[in-house]
Amino acid sequence: MLPADTPHLRFRPMRRDDLDDMAELLGDPEVMAFYPSPKNREQAQAWIAWNQDNYERHGYGLWVVETHDGQFVGDCGLTWQDVNGEPRLEVGYHIRVPRQGHGLATEAAGACRDFARRNTTADRLVAIIHPENLASRRVAEKIGMRRLEDDHGGPLVRTVMGMEL
Repeated sequence: MLPADTPHLRFRPMRRDDLDDMAELLGDPEVMAFYPSPKNREQAQAWIAWNQDNYERHGYGLWVVETHDGQFVGDCGLTWQDVNGEPRLEVGYHIRVPRQGHGLATEAAGACRDFARRNTTADRLVAIIHPENLASRRVAEKIGMRRLEDDHGGPLVRTVMGMEL
């Protein structure tokens, strides 16, 4: 199962041969500016394996997002995350820097929101966002989320945006 194609994007499962693209994406300091650090190649490989495990366990995870002609854009999808000690279904997204600012994260996240409504039993969808990541917060707001709470589960307090499904 995959989210429906959008006017500009399509989704597919991550594969081992996506390592070069995923390592470039997750290793980009600008893309990963609100993470503790960019990921190295080995960590990108683990990211792919984690998502493949999510597909097996849940039927979804973060998918590769590409244009209709197959150009790599980034990743977007659904994963279970801990928020203040409770499991919550999160929509996450990472878009290559040259593709940012064109509404593609919003388009992809909206398709994943719709997928979650149709294909999961979750009653709420969240986005866990660094408080200074205003672009990511705007994406969450554009797909219908509002600020719910702060997550205090890690070394950094994060903003939790969310919506009922």
